Amino acid sequence: MWLGSGTFPSGDWQLTLTHPSPNFGPRREGARPDLVVLHYTAMNSVEAACQTLCNPETEVSAHYLIALDGVVLSLVDEGMRAWHAGAGAWGAVTDVNSRSIGIEIANDGASPFAAPQMDALVALLRGLMARWAILPERVIGHSDMAPGRKIDPGVRFDWRRLALEGLSVWPDLTRFADPDPDVFRRDARAFGYPDVDDALLLKTVRLRFRPRVIGPLDGTDMAIVRDLAQRFPVDAGPRTS
Repeated sequence: MWLGSGTFPSGDWQLTLTHPSPNFGPRREGARPDLVVLHYTAMNSVEAACQTLCNPETEVSAHYLIALDGVVLSLVDEGMRAWHAGAGAWGAVTDVNSRSIGIEIANDGASPFAAPQMDALVALLRGLMARWAILPERVIGHSDMAPGRKIDPGVRFDWRRLALEGLSVWPDLTRFADPDPDVFRRDARAFGYPDVDDALLLKTVRLRFRPRVIGPLDGTDMAIVRDLAQRFPVDAGPRTS
């Protein structure tokens, strides 16, 4: 595999290399990253993805790109604003690029994520979440913050593994309720989802937590967002436990 140039010393993962992208700028208004946004590349190779993320004409980038074999390419310094999120929001945050670290995972959108990739992602997340004091509930997918516009990291991504590793969150399905679109929307917004129409909101929540489920809103959907809203309210301030 093409590996880029130079090395990036770190003990957080097995092998990280630098391939600097010119596509970045300062974080606006002195912002610090308190979100991580996960993406897939939707391209046929990591080389093609890297070329796109490092081409000044594309005006897109990410902080990291993870290859199939688990090699991590460092493209933009964590302290800088990479151009990966685009339009969207998470809770009160509307300039997601200024408040986030973007991780691209080489995947075509239909294939399982390779085990070395997931191992590398776990190690990478542990390091950067410790460095920036990022909470697990603030590790989100591109689809979460940009419903209808983006679907990555997609239905094959293993969110539950990240939750088991303490690097994301998973709902505790113990409280079910009759379907109520107004309550569902309220709770989904309280967790962080943007204000979109009911059908798209349901589809977006299910994409992450129930990716094989179709049909109308049900009690399981209600339980998912109720638990997430109660345990991880997006704009309630830092958690102490």
